Amino acid sequence: MRSSAWYAAPIGEFLGTPEQRVRGGLVDASQFDVTQTQRDAWMREIGILRAALAGVEGWLVLEFDIPRLGSRVDAVVISGSALIPIEFKVGERTYARSDFNQAWDYALDLKNFHAGSHDAPLFPILLATEAADSDVKWEPPHPDGVRSPRRCNPDGLARAISEARGEATGPTLDGATWIAAAYHPTPTIIEAAQALYARHTVEAISRSDAGAKNLSVTSRTVESVIEAAARDGFKAIVFVTGVPGAGKTLVGLNVATHRRRSDDATHAVFLSGNGPLVAVLREALTRDELARRKASGKRTRKGVVAQEVKPFIQNVHHFRDDGIRTLESREVPHDRVVIFDEAQRAWDLPKTADFMKRRKKLPGFNRSEPQFLIEYMDRHPDWAVIICLVGGGQEINTGEAGISTWLDAVREHFPAWRAYISPELSDGEYAAGHALEKLRGVARVERNPELHLSVSMRAFRSEKVSAFVKALLDIDTDRARELLRQVTERYPIVVTRDLDAAKDWTRSHARASERYGLVASSQAQRLKPYAIDVRVDVDPVHWFLNDADDTRSSFYLEDAATEYQIQGLELDWICMTWDADLRFNGREWLHRSFNAKGWQKIHAAERQRYLVNAYRVLLTRARQGMAIFVPTGDPADPTRPPAYYDSTYAYLRDIGISEIDPTAAAAGF
Repeated sequence: MRSSAWYAAPIGEFLGTPEQRVRGGLVDASQFDVTQTQRDAWMREIGILRAALAGVEGWLVLEFDIPRLGSRVDAVVISGSALIPIEFKVGERTYARSDFNQAWDYALDLKNFHAGSHDAPLFPILLATEAADSDVKWEPPHPDGVRSPRRCNPDGLARAISEARGEATGPTLDGATWIAAAYHPTPTIIEAAQALYARHTVEAISRSDAGAKNLSVTSRTVESVIEAAARDGFKAIVFVTGVPGAGKTLVGLNVATHRRRSDDATHAVFLSGNGPLVAVLREALTRDELARRKASGKRTRKGVVAQEVKPFIQNVHHFRDDGIRTLESREVPHDRVVIFDEAQRAWDLPKTADFMKRRKKLPGFNRSEPQFLIEYMDRHPDWAVIICLVGGGQEINTGEAGISTWLDAVREHFPAWRAYISPELSDGEYAAGHALEKLRGVARVERNPELHLSVSMRAFRSEKVSAFVKALLDIDTDRARELLRQVTERYPIVVTRDLDAAKDWTRSHARASERYGLVASSQAQRLKPYAIDVRVDVDPVHWFLNDADDTRSSFYLEDAATEYQIQGLELDWICMTWDADLRFNGREWLHRSFNAKGWQKIHAAERQRYLVNAYRVLLTRARQGMAIFVPTGDPADPTRPPAYYDSTYAYLRDIGISEIDPTAAAAGF
């Protein structure tokens, strides 16, 4: 029986057990000190449930753990075909919107990630113990069988449960089987970072089913290299590859948090050159940790918590600057294990040398960023480990070298280091070329398939979104059509020429606290007639973390995040805008940049690749579905003639992407 249920029993057994004994079981199961307020709340909940469940058959589960959300469902009633999660708000007179969404989030989490709930109709309830009124009926279910929460006071609970049992269809649920069912969550990177920082394990918050590569396997493989290096005294570089959304960053965060709990000898730090990602994760961890401490009664200032979080996730450029500052002293870095997220975006030699000359007054600097970073870690006299997390087709800026520069640096300057590589590293998408040839002469090279994550888990409704996007951008139309048919069984993708329709579709599909937002290429300069100006500096912290009542948040669908703000992060639903910077002409992609007078052809192959990768990033950010807006253009505007957009729209329609049906936009999926 699933240990994360603090109490579970047939309803008849629950009704026959003294209330004090039920509460005692909850107190004993808790891993935390239980306050008197919590004890009193449990007694109130138990009393309400005893009154409402009289004569009802089935099971009752109390305090059912949901690691992805870092919380627990107060109660779950399993009766007949109905699954009824209940969120209690003891002492509340009103039904707060945040509480309503919380109850809905629990139901959606169960539906999406708990195997025993996949096929069950869900009837979530929000119960405010002091509320004057209750909802009189259940709302119709969404197509996935999840209803919006029903608001109840204690007097209305029995009726709500009875009507849920009457409306539910399907096979009768077995309580013991449901409790023991597997839980396979796919958290957002923000949720994952919060859970890991709060001492959850990667196993508790990630999928481990046969349909996906288990992140814990890859994490253990990396950990084994660290342990061997520390034990045997050697230096190693590890390359972890993966498709967009496969969980590479999660692997890195897991190693960092694990080593954060260890002694200083194996201390690890998570490094990223992605400024928005670092800012968002730091703020999210700070807010979460602050809320947790306040809930436990500890008085702590936000600044104190922020300072504690800061060393855990750092900007790679600050780490690099520490190495530059100690060039002459050859000071050894504090960290033995460093994780470089999006390592393929490290700077090549020309960009690094130019930066060092202009900003650091080092005119003779002649190393690429990877070479210098390895050189800095090589100052350790005995052992050190570098972990490179490598995404395919993710280079989006001038001077981002791809992973081959790391390989060249190891071969040419640090051949004594051992290299552990994914067999996929030679795939052209990773820009590594012939990886094994590049590593010829290195002391030891090991290929390990467990260092590759092949299944995207970001889009948990369909694992093939990234493959579909690759086929779309590669103009592999037959494969794109076939993959789209598989993807859209559970992951809707639609296209429209009407921006308002795209926004309405996106809003209508989001439920509870599911997050949605507007995205555009940083080169999309001619969306201004639609009030989308990519030159507006979007603050990613406000955009990703603030609530729907904040105009700076993604929920407003006003400020568009570009590939630079959103890379490495994700939303549940995306409203994507497609400008004429990347346009299809019926045979191939045309690559353009815009100046004040019009579009200019991009000649450099490298810059063309960056532009395609920008669209790859944007098209793989949604976890549950997306609407794509392609403008109609304007015959009177020489910078936006319809011909610049029509072929792109026709291509998306030709591979099978459906046009938004305005009559169905508000109906959900």
